[in-house]
Amino acid sequence: MNIQSLRIVGTLEGISFLLLLGIAMPIKYIWGNPIFVKYIGMGHGVLFLLFLVMLFVVCHRMKWSLSVFNMGLIAAVLPFGPFVFDRKIKQLADQN
Repeated sequence: MNIQSLRIVGTLEGISFLLLLGIAMPIKYIWGNPIFVKYIGMGHGVLFLLFLVMLFVVCHRMKWSLSVFNMGLIAAVLPFGPFVFDRKIKQLADQN
């Protein structure tokens, strides 16, 4: 696992979260069709866990501080957080 893989998974996780909040949840609660929440939610859950595991491994390998991991954890639960955190990861990678 490297920084580029983490950035890709982070972007996919952010997109899946926006799809879940912006498309699947309104379809479920407005039209009563939960099928999109089932599949998009499952995909988002897998990507969320993969992102956190990869973030932990990359932080450990790159010897980044615990605050970087905490920023990534907070970013993962905010709608546009992974995209903002991606810039932080790129800055940290450029420093090394």
